[in-house]
Amino acid sequence: MFKLSAKLLSRQIKWLSVLLSIWGTESALALPLSPRPEMGVVIGKENAQQWPEISSRLQTLGVNYCVLDIRDWQQEQNLKSLSVLFLPNVSNLTGEQVLSLDNWIDHGGKVIVSGPTGRLATPEVRDTLKNVLGAYWGFSVTKPSTLIIKDQNLAPNKRELSGTLVGGVVIPADVNSQTLAVWMAEGKSPAVVMNEHTTYFGWRWGVDNVASPAFDNAWLNTALKQYGINPVANLNNSEEKQVQSCQGSQLVRANSNTTTPRANIPTRQSSTPKPQNLPSNLTSNTTSSPATLTASNNRVFNSRSTNNRQNVTNPVKPSQTVARTFTSPKVSPQEVTKMVGELEALIYRVESALITAEAKELKYTAPTSQLVDQLLKTQPKNTDKPINLRFSNQYASQAVLTAKQVAQQFPEWAQKDYRQARQAWLDARRNLWNSYPVDRNFAQPEVRAMWLDRGTIVKARSKAELAPIFDRMVESGINTVFFETINASYPIYPSRIAPEQNPLTRGWDPLQASIELAHERGMELHAWAWIFAAANQGHNKILNQPKTYLGPVLSRHPDWILKDRKGNVFVNRTTGFKKAFFDPANPEVRRYLLALLEEIVANYDVDGVQLDYIRYPFQDNTTRQHFGYTNVSRQLFKQRYGVDPINIKPYSPAWESWKGFKIQQVDSFVVEVSQRLKRQRPDLILSTAVFPTERKKRLNYIHQNWEEWLYSEWVDMMVLMTYAMHTGSFAERAKTLYDYSQDISGLIIPGIRLLNVPDTETLDQMQLLRNMPTNGFALFAAENLNPSLEVIFKQTQGVTTGLNEPLPHREPFVTAFARYQNLRKEWNYLLVNHQIIIDPRYLKEWSRSVDRLGDRLNNLAKNPSLSNFQTAEAELVSFREKLPRYLAKHKKNNPWQLQSWQNRLLTLENLLNYGQRTILANSTNNTNAFNR
Repeated sequence: MFKLSAKLLSRQIKWLSVLLSIWGTESALALPLSPRPEMGVVIGKENAQQWPEISSRLQTLGVNYCVLDIRDWQQEQNLKSLSVLFLPNVSNLTGEQVLSLDNWIDHGGKVIVSGPTGRLATPEVRDTLKNVLGAYWGFSVTKPSTLIIKDQNLAPNKRELSGTLVGGVVIPADVNSQTLAVWMAEGKSPAVVMNEHTTYFGWRWGVDNVASPAFDNAWLNTALKQYGINPVANLNNSEEKQVQSCQGSQLVRANSNTTTPRANIPTRQSSTPKPQNLPSNLTSNTTSSPATLTASNNRVFNSRSTNNRQNVTNPVKPSQTVARTFTSPKVSPQEVTKMVGELEALIYRVESALITAEAKELKYTAPTSQLVDQLLKTQPKNTDKPINLRFSNQYASQAVLTAKQVAQQFPEWAQKDYRQARQAWLDARRNLWNSYPVDRNFAQPEVRAMWLDRGTIVKARSKAELAPIFDRMVESGINTVFFETINASYPIYPSRIAPEQNPLTRGWDPLQASIELAHERGMELHAWAWIFAAANQGHNKILNQPKTYLGPVLSRHPDWILKDRKGNVFVNRTTGFKKAFFDPANPEVRRYLLALLEEIVANYDVDGVQLDYIRYPFQDNTTRQHFGYTNVSRQLFKQRYGVDPINIKPYSPAWESWKGFKIQQVDSFVVEVSQRLKRQRPDLILSTAVFPTERKKRLNYIHQNWEEWLYSEWVDMMVLMTYAMHTGSFAERAKTLYDYSQDISGLIIPGIRLLNVPDTETLDQMQLLRNMPTNGFALFAAENLNPSLEVIFKQTQGVTTGLNEPLPHREPFVTAFARYQNLRKEWNYLLVNHQIIIDPRYLKEWSRSVDRLGDRLNNLAKNPSLSNFQTAEAELVSFREKLPRYLAKHKKNNPWQLQSWQNRLLTLENLLNYGQRTILANSTNNTNAFNR
C-alpha cells in the first residue's frame, strides 16, 4: 500500500518539477525572496504521505521555514543555519543524525517533535534519542482522549490548546522536562512535555484525521514562542508563499498543492557499537568541568553514541560556555542530591551484576576462612583505601570507573555549568546500562514467572501452536507460568460449572495442553483466574458483543451484580476498559466461584492457583463511585449494624464500619478458597495478584487487605503488580518488600511490566530485585516478550539442560543454601581482588562465621529437621546482626553493597520461615497422623 502511494507521490513531484521548469527561472525570481528561515521542517519517508496536510498547516502559521530532506541531514553542519528544527512524525533516524542533533542542541538549537519519533530506529539510537530529547514516546493511547492543560501559564490559551484526539503517552526522561498537558483517559499521563531545548507533542501533528489545523498550529505556536519566535498568522490563506530547501536549493512554490521536494525517501539503518579498546586508566581534575575528563589517549566515551567520539585534547573551558546562545539552567541542591543518589544506585546495580557474573564464572568455592588465612600470609594488611575493581569486560570497568567519578564530582560541576554536568550524568548512566553482563548467566535460584495472557493463548489454536510459546519461555529461564484460565467469567477450558467456555477456544482445551507442555519442560503452571471482575468491555469488543454486555454469568444472574450508590454497574475509571464486578458479599456468588476453582484443581494437574481481581472496584473521589449497594450487602450490613449503608454519608464515622464490612467480604473469601483448595490439594501453591499501593489508601480504594492474608498464612505467594516504566518509580513501588519479608512465612514476588519498557530498563529492574529481599519476579506478559529481550534472558538466566535448579516455593531450604553459596562466592571473589575492607580484628571472625553459616544451611537443606532449622536460623540471625560491625569500614565507601548483602540475608530468613511453615509443619503433621 505504501509503495503504491509513494509511487503516486513521486509522479506528482515529477510533474511539479516539469511545471516549475515551464514556469521558468525569471518567474521564480520575480517573486520576492523569503526572509531567512526561522525554522527547519524535516521530511522523511514516514511523513511523506502526510506532507500536503503538514504543508497546509505550516502555510497558515506565519513563520518563515525551510524544508530539510532527511537525506540531506547527516551532520551538525546541515543544521547550522537553523534556530529551531521541527520533526513532524519522523519515526526513523540514524545514529549520525542523532549525534549531530545532540551537538547542535549543545550550541543553542531548539527541537520540536511529534508522534513516535525514532521508534523505527535501532535500539541504541532510540536510547540515545531519549537522552537528547529529554522525553520519548511511551505507548499509544488506543482510543480518543481529552487533552488537559496542566501548566497554569497556558491557562489563557486553554480553549484553543484543548481537544479530544488519538495520541500517545510521552515519558519525560530528563529532570528538567515539564509536563504541559496530560491525557484524561490514561490516568493523566503526559501528552506534551517541554524542556529548555525540546518540545514533544504526543500525537501525529499535521494529520487531518488526528487533530484540526487550528489545534495543531496553536500548539506549534506555543512551542515556538517559548523559543523566541512569534508567528504572525497568514490572513490571506490563498497567498502563495515560497518555501526554500534548508540546503539552499532552488525555491519551490509551497502552497498546499505542492507536496514533497523529494520522494521515495529510503530508510537508512545505523548501528552504534559499544566502544572497543577503551583506555585502562582515566583520571580527572577535581576542580575541572565535566568536559575536562581525560583518558590516556585523550578521549572520553559518550553513552549517547556508545562510541569514543568526543576528542577532548582541547576541552571546552567553563568560561567558553558564556559565549553560547543559551544560559545554563540552575538546579537545586535537593535535585543534585537526588541525581547523585540515582547514579550511585545504578552504579551498584551494574557492579553487583558484574561481580555475580565474574564470581560464578570463576567458581570461588574454597572456604572463606581458608582463603583469608592464605591472604594474610601472602598479602600486606588490609588497607582502608579502596581499589578500583577491574572486570574481564574492559568497557564495563571503564564505565563503572567513570560513573563513580561523575557521581563524586557532579555537585561541583552542577554549580559551574549544569548543562554540561547533566550531560556527563546522562552519559555515565547510559554507559552503565550498556555494561550489564548480558553475555553470561548470572541468575540465582529464584521464581522467574511469566503471565501467559488470554490473547496469546487464543492466537494458538492447538497444542502444537502453543508449544513454541513454551519453548521461548523455558529458553528464557521462566520456571513458573501464570496461565490465564478465567477471564471476564469465561473459562478457557470446557467447564461443567461455567455457562460458557471462551468462544475463541471452543473445540479444544488449552489448559490441559499447556499443563502438559509446561511439565514436559520442567516448568510449573498455575491457573490464573479473575475472581470478582465478571465482565469486561474490552472482551466484549473482541467477541462482537454490545459494549454493556454483562458477560455469560451476570447476564444470567442480574442479582449477583455489584452496584454503586446510583445503581451503576460498570466502573467509571478513565484508564483501561470498564469492568463490572460480582458482589463479594453474595453467598451464591461465593459458592459459584468456589465451585469453579475446585473444578480446576480437581480435574487438572495445575501446580497452583492465582487469584486476580480479588478486590472491590476502584472507588474514590475521582471516580465518584462507591460500590457495594446490592440488596444482599445492604441486608447483611443492616442485620449486623442496624443501619442501611445507603444512608451512610461517605467518610462519616459510620463509614469506617461500612468499609470494614467490605474488607471482610474479600478476606473471608480468601480464607475459604485457601481452606477448600488446600484440603483438596495440600501441595497446591495459592497466590494472589495485588496492588502495592500504600495500605491505608488501598483499603479505602479497593478494600484489598493482603497483609492479613500473608500474616494469617492463607496465601503462599503474594505477587505485587509493581509495574513501572523506570527503575526509580519501580523501586518506590517495590519498597513494600522491606516491610514484610522478614516477618512473614510467605513469599512476596514483585511484577515487572514488559510492554513499552526498554530492554535495558527491564534488566535494570530485575537486578534491583536481585539486590532486594525477594525471591524472584513475575513478568507481564508473554505477548510482550520481544526477540531482543528473549536473547538477553536466554543468555543471563536461561536454565542449562539437565540442571535441577530449586524453586523457592517448592524447596525453600535447598534454595536458601544455593543462594548463600552464590553470596559466599562473591565475597571470596572480592577478597581475592582486595575489595572487602574489614578491620583486621574482625577478619578471621567474619570468615569463620561465613563458613559456619554455610555449613548450617547445608545441613538443613540435606536434612530438613526441626533441630537443623533452629540451628541454621539462629546462626543466620546472629550473622546478619553482626555484619554491619564486621563491615563498618567497608560501609564508608560501599553503603549500597552492605545494604544489598543485608537484603539477601533477609531473603534467606524469609525462605527459612516459609520452609518451616510448609516443609516442617507438613512433615510434623504427617508424623502425628502416622502415630495416631
